[in-house]
Amino acid sequence: MSTSQIVSTSEQIDLKLEGMTCSACVAAIERSLNGLEGISATVNFATESAHILAPKGYKASVLIEVVKKTGYGATLLADETESFSRSRRMGWRVFFAAILAIPVIVISMSMSVHHYLEPKIINALDYFGIVHPLYSATGWLSIAITTPIIFIIAYPIHKTALRNIAHPTMDTLISLGSLSAFSWSIYANATGAGDIYTEVAAAVILFIVLGRYLESKAKRRAGSALANLLAINTKEVTILRGNEEVVAPIQSLEVGDHCIVKPGDRIPTDGIVISGESSVDNSLISGESLPIDVKSGSLVVGGAINLNGRLVIQAQRVGRDTELSRITTMVLTAQTEKAPIQKTVDRISAIFVPIVLLIAIGTFAVWYFTDHSLQISIAAAVAVLVIACPCALGLATPVALLVATGRGAQNGIVLRKTSSLEVARTINTVVFDKTGTLTLGEMQVTDLTFAANPALKISLSDLLIATHTVEADNTHPVARAITQYLIGQGVAKSSLTDYSQTSGQGVAARVNILGSELPVLIGTPASILKATFSFPKPLQEAISRAELNGHSISVVAIDGVALAAIEVGDTIKPDASRSIAALNDASMELWLITGDHRSAALEIANQVGISPDRVISEASPADKVLLIKKLRGEGKKVLMLGDGINDAAALVESDLSMAMGTGTDTAISSADITLLRPTLFAALDAINLSKRTLGTIRGNLLWAFAYNVVGIPIAALGLLDPMYAGAAMAGSSLFVVLNSLRIKVRQTQ
Repeated sequence: MSTSQIVSTSEQIDLKLEGMTCSACVAAIERSLNGLEGISATVNFATESAHILAPKGYKASVLIEVVKKTGYGATLLADETESFSRSRRMGWRVFFAAILAIPVIVISMSMSVHHYLEPKIINALDYFGIVHPLYSATGWLSIAITTPIIFIIAYPIHKTALRNIAHPTMDTLISLGSLSAFSWSIYANATGAGDIYTEVAAAVILFIVLGRYLESKAKRRAGSALANLLAINTKEVTILRGNEEVVAPIQSLEVGDHCIVKPGDRIPTDGIVISGESSVDNSLISGESLPIDVKSGSLVVGGAINLNGRLVIQAQRVGRDTELSRITTMVLTAQTEKAPIQKTVDRISAIFVPIVLLIAIGTFAVWYFTDHSLQISIAAAVAVLVIACPCALGLATPVALLVATGRGAQNGIVLRKTSSLEVARTINTVVFDKTGTLTLGEMQVTDLTFAANPALKISLSDLLIATHTVEADNTHPVARAITQYLIGQGVAKSSLTDYSQTSGQGVAARVNILGSELPVLIGTPASILKATFSFPKPLQEAISRAELNGHSISVVAIDGVALAAIEVGDTIKPDASRSIAALNDASMELWLITGDHRSAALEIANQVGISPDRVISEASPADKVLLIKKLRGEGKKVLMLGDGINDAAALVESDLSMAMGTGTDTAISSADITLLRPTLFAALDAINLSKRTLGTIRGNLLWAFAYNVVGIPIAALGLLDPMYAGAAMAGSSLFVVLNSLRIKVRQTQ
């Protein structure tokens, strides 16, 4: 069955999970869910959520029940922002654990005096026979205070450990370690067999709940960038119904509705400005820091902030079809996918806990059967159980990816697949489409040449008024570009009569100029040449330049005399040359492939700095795919940048693909990364972000593995007090999260 068939017959169900403590928990939940027929589940440890592809109509309650039977809590994820919420119950557990554990530690420290003082001194002090009974009573007091820590505060840990007895997790280690220390303390205090370890049992639970609390806050901070993005959707909208302003839930807004956006409010949906002028802040959506001026006819996106003027906007896309929803859907989908490096870690983590249990049993056996006391043997085994930390292993990758995807989205770099971060660092070849990628992708006036004729006495100002008057109602793309240019220049209009338009040729009308109605013709050079004797030299040169650039050229003739040539074409992005230079400096091999003719392609390549022998023109979509295959066949790692439907197949074929955010939905849905910032520097930023993220993940994994490789043998050799082992274990997880928070997007300028 093809992927498209699977998607068409399936739906995604998202669950919010509770009780996960390490990657072994992730494996246990995934194993249970994927055991159901027709279910494909991925669990994210960092966001504590499960994303499940199920047959359409599948009951979420069945999935929730399976998760609960596995030993974890689950509820339906009604809102994506819930992925970043954390239970507040953890706070009171930390508070009461500290209130109870600190006295136990103090009592144990005072009791340790009994252990280190010489027996003769103890006997001398115990003249009245009260020291030993007092020592025993103090032990029972310590045990009594520790009891609620073990059986109330640590209850969720024991519960999860018991339910996962067949598939041990980190909770299994903590539960066994704390219960062993607590049970030994009762036995030792009752029989006088040795020192008690209540401070170990109490401190281990304190450090665990404290570590998880701090880790939870740090993970929330790690997801804050993405949570902020998810939270900027407006909840209400002011809809204009006739002359009445109606405040309604955002779900009431339909395509075509007119809505009012006041200064300081967020734009509720994607649309077009009907009336009003203002500046809008798109920074949270595109990462572009500078405000954008908008007026009647301007396109705006939902989530942007209206900074000053009052706007009336006609909704064009609503609900899940908006740009913001598209972005958040891609980012959340990226969170559900596991990068290859994470899959490797998960396989290691799945066998990690059982191995630690075997090491702990072996440690106890070696110590006990080499003539060491039961007390020492138990202490060493408990230290091994407590210090082992699959939690750090489980967090090493997903938290780093969470930070990277969230902060990338805030800076206009939207990842559809997290695996693209691993691929991006290997890229050495970049293939560019031209239109909409290296260029702005919209028709603009690029040159205007005026050749005054003394016989007519028509000034440039008069010619522009005549041109605006004739082109104002022309819907041809070239005419629209000319009209927008003239409006921007503040050119007025006059009156006209006898308007006519000939497809492929141009337009004609009689326009009131200098008090007279003069015939005005605007069209292609060939069509205008039929109505006039010849073109003056400046216009001939302008026509030749336009043809060399691959641009359109319109000639304006008044009263039978050609007076002006207006060049219209796609223009290179302002930063294209600098971004190409930056990619060259990064030792990238750069290619340009376009459907345009050779001269236009070479002109663009020359302007931006791409070698002419790496320019392919008049290319079909199939030609673009063939180029990608050829380059990959030579062993190159290829990045394709495009924005059109004709780029979609090449985007899929490449090792890594990036689509410009202004591109078509087809291109964006085919690409691994969408660049929302209107700059090619975003591509370089995405590559650099991937390198920093992979570096952070490697650092996290190195720490997690080194910590266990060093810590477990030290504990097994009896060189580490179990209490300190608990603190080290909690600290290792916190280190991984805090290290991931260092990932930032450094925007290239």
